[in-house]
Amino acid sequence: MGRVGFIHDKLDIKFLILYIASRLIEPVGIDVLTDLALCDEGVDYFSFSECLNELVESEHIKKTEEGFYCATPRGIRNSEICESSIPYSVRIKADKNIAVYNQKIKRKGMVRANYSQRPNGTYTVTLSLSDDVDNVMTLELMVAKEDMARQLSAHFQSHAEDIYNTILDALLKKYDGQ
Repeated sequence: MGRVGFIHDKLDIKFLILYIASRLIEPVGIDVLTDLALCDEGVDYFSFSECLNELVESEHIKKTEEGFYCATPRGIRNSEICESSIPYSVRIKADKNIAVYNQKIKRKGMVRANYSQRPNGTYTVTLSLSDDVDNVMTLELMVAKEDMARQLSAHFQSHAEDIYNTILDALLKKYDGQ
């Protein structure tokens, strides 16, 4: 039994790959591009892989030295011309998946957490939060153990906005005698 889906041939797959790559905010690994392109049941991994390689050879897609993929100016131009050839339902699903991915990448760039060991054996944890314009908050904490530094970093990565709001609430709270 043949594949079911709205994408039916290699040209459709190439249009879809270009459509996706031209809307991503940064180059991506093959795993991300694969996940985004498999949004239609008519696309299988082997056809996708073959089409991606052909798009790289034709210079519609660039493979960076780090192994990431992005649309070239030529690929973006052709994507704009051919996007109406992609079935509407596939474009809608791809747009939704691309938006979710781009939002994750934007957030990752706005939330930073790292730690380093001090000469005395303790650790400095640096947590920062930015918006689209500027740095909103930078907080440095000293902790005794690496596992605590790792936990603080991971927790901040997951809950930066809530932590920021909690800090603001604590700083703006009226205390007795003030």
